[in-house]
Amino acid sequence: MKLTGAEIICECLLEQGVDTVFGYPGGAALNTYDALYKYSDRITHILTAHEQGASHAADGYARSTGKTGVVITTSGPGATNIVTGIATANIDSIPVVAITANVNRDQLGRDSFQEVDIVNIVKPITKASYLVKTIEELAPTIRRAFALANEGRKGPVLLDVPKDITAMTTDYEPVEARRYPLIHMENPESIPRVQELIRQAKKPMLYAGGGILSSGACEEFIRFAELIDAPVCCSLMGLGAIPASHPLCVGNIGMHGGYETGMITAECDLMIACGARFSDRVAGDREKFGEQAKIVQLEIDKKEINKNVKVDEYVLGDVKDALKALLNGLEQQKHPEWLAQIDVWKKAIDNSIYNTDELPQPYDIIDAVNRFKADDDIIATDVGQHQMWVAQFARIEAAHTLLTSGGMGTMGFGMGAAIGAQVSHPDKRVFLFTGDGSFHMNLNELVTMKSYNLPVIVLVMNNTVLGMVRQWQKLFYGSRFSQTDPHRATDFVKLAEAFGVTGMRITRDSEIDDTLRKALALNKPVVIDVRISPDENVLPMIPPGKTVNEIVTEM
Repeated sequence: MKLTGAEIICECLLEQGVDTVFGYPGGAALNTYDALYKYSDRITHILTAHEQGASHAADGYARSTGKTGVVITTSGPGATNIVTGIATANIDSIPVVAITANVNRDQLGRDSFQEVDIVNIVKPITKASYLVKTIEELAPTIRRAFALANEGRKGPVLLDVPKDITAMTTDYEPVEARRYPLIHMENPESIPRVQELIRQAKKPMLYAGGGILSSGACEEFIRFAELIDAPVCCSLMGLGAIPASHPLCVGNIGMHGGYETGMITAECDLMIACGARFSDRVAGDREKFGEQAKIVQLEIDKKEINKNVKVDEYVLGDVKDALKALLNGLEQQKHPEWLAQIDVWKKAIDNSIYNTDELPQPYDIIDAVNRFKADDDIIATDVGQHQMWVAQFARIEAAHTLLTSGGMGTMGFGMGAAIGAQVSHPDKRVFLFTGDGSFHMNLNELVTMKSYNLPVIVLVMNNTVLGMVRQWQKLFYGSRFSQTDPHRATDFVKLAEAFGVTGMRITRDSEIDDTLRKALALNKPVVIDVRISPDENVLPMIPPGKTVNEIVTEM
């Protein structure tokens, strides 16, 4: 059948099982948006306030569903406004397909109005980027983009479609969407060697990364942890791979992990990293990190093997396949003395000691959300102190229920991610933890929450400063607080009301439960201004490039 390029885009989206996209229209994208109007009974389009918000929403949709997120923009600034969102998805291995419009082909390279070479701009931060040069290439390129975004180590793919191609017509034949095959294990001969290391270990540990969630391997991972009787330390991206309430789950690892996770990495004799990349926020001193242990890496991306930390063995392939292979034929292991030692370390430092003034304590806010939310409700965060408090104290019981920018550390990520998650899970509650610094970067998306009546509970941890940077200035720069006290007078309650959103405020611990109860009962978007002290710190903290032996426990 004959279809326009714009109609082919919509048909290909349906082929790939896409029913929701996020975006913002513009001149070069008019044909595509006209087609979306005709397909509106099958494809829901969520209009955000800004293209960056749309890219984060597509990312949040993908993280919370395991599906591919889709963002659509116009040319020029519409395309460049999603660069940060693409980079965020790329470093966290999130499957997103970005479809950008561009000027007509005869206007390319002429500095035409709203023309930009987005394909080359995003090459370093995508798995691939394509300029569609003919209408005959359009459908195959869209299909290739979805396949590539999901094959192997997942990530974003961009395709740029000139406006004249979306107006042209050609024959279109529907094709069944490709299944995304797992990467075959490249070195199965390593499995018995790793199993033997497990049998010999007296003090094993598991370092859980986001690859476990990406591969859908949580069930296998939990069985593996139980079989080898090893404590589990999670990277920020790995939280949710094992329920926080599981007896083997120790918690967050790295710079702002607990003292016990730091001691586990320093004292274990076998470390098995599953879908994790030994980033600098986990392995601060890469030479000393786990130097006393045999290190094994289960990894899908060959470039990550020995990139940051030298390993003794590795299994190259999908984490789910690797775990299944390791489970096969391995006997039950027991390490009661090792686990008992970890219980001692857990009690060595009180992570919940904060400033003692009358303002609410971050731990108490998060603990209240733990009590009010269901296990499969979703928490999104921005980036900063609040993000680390969530990593330390939120009970993440299920996969895909913590949405946070791990590798890029993108302030402004949370609002879009919360929107994407709430759109895809209308039956769940979404809580967004943000700071006043991050909130100022994305508060325009309150209009999106209101327009679609998305019942997100936004908790602004408002200390009136740029808390994480200020904490570093306190520790490493002699308390010279350069540009971290912005003296902003924003009234977040009035701001919320200006967007048509309910605003509330918490100024003492005694108000927390009642305020949350009222916010949840409204079943609509709510912004809660939570006043906390500017002197609250995220502790403990292992300074950059250091080890647990140099941990900071008080300031």
